[in-house]
Order: sequence, then structure tokens, then C-alpha cells
Amino acid sequence: MAGDYYELLGISRDATPEEIKRAYRRLARKYHPDVNKEAGAEERFKEINRANEVLSNPDTRARYDRFGEAGVSGAAGAPDFGDMSGFADIFEAVFGGFGGMGTGATAGRRTGPVRGDDLRLDLKLEFREAIFGGDKEIRIPHLETCKVCSGSGAKSGTGSKTCPTCNGSGQIRRSTRTPFGSFAQVSACPTCNGEGQIIEQKCENCGGAGRKQETKKLKITIPPGVDNGTRLRVAREGDAGQRGGTPGDLYVYLFVEEDKEFKREGINILSEISISYLQAILGSRLNVNTVDGPMEVTIAPGTQPNTELRLEDRGVPKLGNAVSRGDQLVTVRVDIPTRTSAEERELLEKLAKLRGENIGKGGIEGFLGKMFGS
Repeated sequence: MAGDYYELLGISRDATPEEIKRAYRRLARKYHPDVNKEAGAEERFKEINRANEVLSNPDTRARYDRFGEAGVSGAAGAPDFGDMSGFADIFEAVFGGFGGMGTGATAGRRTGPVRGDDLRLDLKLEFREAIFGGDKEIRIPHLETCKVCSGSGAKSGTGSKTCPTCNGSGQIRRSTRTPFGSFAQVSACPTCNGEGQIIEQKCENCGGAGRKQETKKLKITIPPGVDNGTRLRVAREGDAGQRGGTPGDLYVYLFVEEDKEFKREGINILSEISISYLQAILGSRLNVNTVDGPMEVTIAPGTQPNTELRLEDRGVPKLGNAVSRGDQLVTVRVDIPTRTSAEERELLEKLAKLRGENIGKGGIEGFLGKMFGS
């Protein structure tokens, strides 16, 4: 087996089961030996099937993601292509029954367990919820195994019988003779939908489906430090499987609401404070808001506009390592008054003279603006 299975199918490592299935069907059509007669097509087809066998099964996929090919060696094998009738069965499965190698090709009815579908939920979080995490209660509509019939779809005291249309094969075959030989067109039985069995009396609770749409309350844990687009996987909380198949998974995509005071930049938090020109000149101590609450900081004398103060360990916890946090970067804005009182003007004029500043042209406000570079 050459190359990475994900690369072979042309999918990302977080591809959903549906994306894996679509990629497999597309490539199988392209490289199936009945369609593609180029050299190497048959070997390519074997590799595609091997990749699909591993990645379509949640257990083998998990082992492959962790250990690579060594984790799945012997867990699944490529089909035996020595018998060309095997190609016909795969051809029928991939192409939906629109061809085959001949009347001798067979395919079993769908009686095995079927894994339930994965579900997606978009969840909004407040800014601080994303920072600190915590438990969140959600409600999800999904298919659950019917409690009345335990998933059989049959009314209590009844069962299933062999489909009279397909005699239990789950398929309808139509043979066509052509100058090139005999070809079989295979399609799912319309009476039993390919099951090979039909229910004598349907369960009144689920209508014979074996599953029923229910809304479920679920508590999930949001880890500290999540951000927009973070995806959480909640195992076995998707749709229930059929015929005893395992449930699918629930994928929760997180979207963080903006905060009026704080912005996020990676694991750092950005904010601003405004101080008076006197605080900037003389220095001061004041409280600054952080996501943890107010924190006292020192404004050094002569602080200039747009000075950045760094508050260590007041930022976002690193995802997966909550004890390590970023910083909060506070930008200092200096308020320059547009109007001054007579007393303030007199004092500022004295200050201007001490500094040797000419304030005749721009006035006191121009003098202050010049002092603070604004």
C-alpha cells in the first residue's frame, strides 16, 4: 500500500463519513477494471478499496490515525481480485446496480448492522465562556432506537417474513442479451428496499422504521481556550444505527460572540483604557478590567499615547493546557480636552511659559496636542 490513505482518497484528515463515502465512490468509478483498462488501474482500485475499508470503520480509522498502517495491518484486507465475479459485485455496489459481469454475479442482501449518521450542531458561546470553558446543556433532535419495538420495526408479537418479490435476495435482476454477451442489470428490490425481509405488521410508534425522531437534552464540556471554528466530537450521540449498528457521532462547531470591551488575538486579549492628560504627565494608579476581574495597574509619569501595558497571565488559556495562559495587552489612550476653564487655562499658560512653548497660534488645546503627539 503506497501513500497515505487520506491523500489516496483526496480528503482531509477530519473528513466526515459521508465525505469518505463520496470520495470512494468517485474514485472507484474512475479506476474500476470494468471501466478503466489502463495499466495500473486494477492495482489503484485495490488501494482505493483498502483505504475505504480502513477509514470508513471508526475503530480502524482511529487506530490508523494514531499508529498509521502498522495499527491496521491485518484488520482489513483488499478483496481477492483473482475471481472476476468479485469485480461484478463491487461494480454493482458502487454503481448502484447499473451493470455487472453477467448473470453469474451475485450480491447479498443488506442484513448487517448499519452505523447511524453523524450530526452537526452549531453552538454560540459568550466571550468568557470560550475563555474559561465549562459545562453547557444543549438540545439535539436525532433518531433514537424505537423503545417500543427495540429497533425491529415490527409490532409486538409479530415479526418479519421473506420478501415475495425478491425471494429474500434484496435485489431485482434483469438480464439483457447483446451482441457482446449477456449483461445483468441489478437494482434494489422496491418492495423491501433491499432488505430481503418485510415486516408483517409495522410498529405503531415508529411506523416500521425502527427509529424515531426525538429531542434529547445533553450536557457537554467546553474546554478552556476554544475559539471560533473549534470542533468538539461527542461520541455516539448522532443518529441511532439500524439493525443493531452503532450510533453516529455528534460534532459541535463553536462560534464565539464578540465582546464590547475585549478582543482576542491568538491567546492574548486586547483592551484599551483612557486616562487624562494629567494622569499621563504625573502618573497614577488605577483599576483595569480583565476577564478575571479588576486589576490595579501603575501608569508611569510621562506615559505617551498608545503605550501598551502587558498584564501577564491574564489572557486566554492554551487549548489542551489550561494552566498556561496568554497575556492581556492594554493600549493607553490619552484624553485631550477640547475646552478648558479659565483657571485651567491660567495654569496651563504658566506651564507653557516654563517649557518655553509659544501657544499663541494653536491655543492651550494645541499646546496639549503637541505635548501628547495628537
